[in-house]
Amino acid sequence: MNILEARNISKYYSRHTALEDVSISVPAGSVYGLLGPNGAGKTTLIRIITQIIGPDKGEVILNGKKITPQDIYRIGYMPEERGLYRKMKVGEQILYLAQLKGLPKDIAIKNIKYWFDALNISDWWNKKVEELSKGMQQKIQFICTVIHEPELLILDEPFSGFDPVNAEIIKKELLKLKAKGNTIILSTHRMESVEELCDNFCLINRSHKVIDGPVNEVRHKFKAHKYELIISGLTQELPTAEIPDFHLLETHKVSDDTLHLIFRVGDSISTNEILKKFLPYGEIELFKEILPSIHDIFIELVGGQADE
Repeated sequence: MNILEARNISKYYSRHTALEDVSISVPAGSVYGLLGPNGAGKTTLIRIITQIIGPDKGEVILNGKKITPQDIYRIGYMPEERGLYRKMKVGEQILYLAQLKGLPKDIAIKNIKYWFDALNISDWWNKKVEELSKGMQQKIQFICTVIHEPELLILDEPFSGFDPVNAEIIKKELLKLKAKGNTIILSTHRMESVEELCDNFCLINRSHKVIDGPVNEVRHKFKAHKYELIISGLTQELPTAEIPDFHLLETHKVSDDTLHLIFRVGDSISTNEILKKFLPYGEIELFKEILPSIHDIFIELVGGQADE
């Protein structure tokens, strides 16, 4: 079941097309990656979903019904441009924003205490935002986004400003939210985050959807018949000349009789045939296909075509 569908969304500004006939479907209880270079149209799509702006064409469906202004209380949105009151105390600020989202004060305080403990900031209630580093402010922005327990979270570059330790803390909390049934849309430039967290993703470039689908399915679709092999007990050279369209990419000796190879072959030969060629020459310790990363796919599809 899809919690969110954006159907045939288009948005125009004077002579600029921000989005052209873009559709996405976000399964409930999943993490959905929204990828694209700067200027691709990701933020415009997010602003349409969150009803900050309206589409010129198309519609947004939430839980099977056309989205309404009241639905904003079921969404948590953390924009890339952070918006905290710098002179206000951290605890008072989160409490204020939680109540704006409709939370009773006692539940809001309970939720704040939970998140303060989860993010290791229990003594921050009376700190002012202006006293905090960028990464610390990011934690507060994150809590403000999740404090009202929205069923749909939309996070625009949530890891910017975080060191690796705090980025890992946020990742773990996002996975906990997913396990509870929350749905998360993650707009990011960090391709490794997509592979670590996302079930599905969409790549937008120059206002158009380029590709979408489950992460693993897309990686398999773009596979290049690239393999990694470790073989030991070698007494003679491997018969690579007998393998059609064999291209050795990397090789090094692990020991006197053990080789580690990375190679690519033509699509006319199966993995079983490759193994049959190598088995008589030694003991195969590792043999696996190397799938392209999301980063590799991004570069292949976008390349030098990204808008500045």
